Amino acid sequence: MAIQTATFGAGCFWCLEAAMNQLNGVIQALSGYMGGSADSANYRRVCDGDTGHAEVVQVEFDDSIVSYQQLCLVFFSLHDPTQLNRQGNDVGTQYRSVIFYHNAQQQQNAQQMLAELSAKQVFSADIVTELSPVSAFYLAEEYHQGYFLQHPEQGYCQLVVAPKMAKFKQHYTELLKR
Repeated sequence: MAIQTATFGAGCFWCLEAAMNQLNGVIQALSGYMGGSADSANYRRVCDGDTGHAEVVQVEFDDSIVSYQQLCLVFFSLHDPTQLNRQGNDVGTQYRSVIFYHNAQQQQNAQQMLAELSAKQVFSADIVTELSPVSAFYLAEEYHQGYFLQHPEQGYCQLVVAPKMAKFKQHYTELLKR
């Protein structure tokens, strides 16, 4: 067993965190903040847009069960990587598409995937996903952890997260925990 960590920002962290936690081989996925210049982060400050941090999901996984490349594919399938500093109605740098690599191998794998997706023109516009070295991770407030599973009736969850999760479960059936 080789435990690794991966960190992704795909707009609001509720959807990505819920999906990653359902993948076989993922030990845990936690919502948080990363990539800014402020030496601390909380939801209010990050939403104000003055910290430079993005909403991210940090994933602890066993790479003998689920690969980093598979995590990257899930990441790209759960958001629109062609939208600069936004996802749908969520606007601001905190909602940017970003991969924070933890080592040279992750950087190389992410660069290769970005190049392949662009070459195959998987998306109708240019991919704007940022690729950055990992920096300090600030754990999001407790009420954000597992938010979708705890609040499926909440409006945003019903309108935005639930349809993405249904598509995710249908497309990645073979990767889901049993």
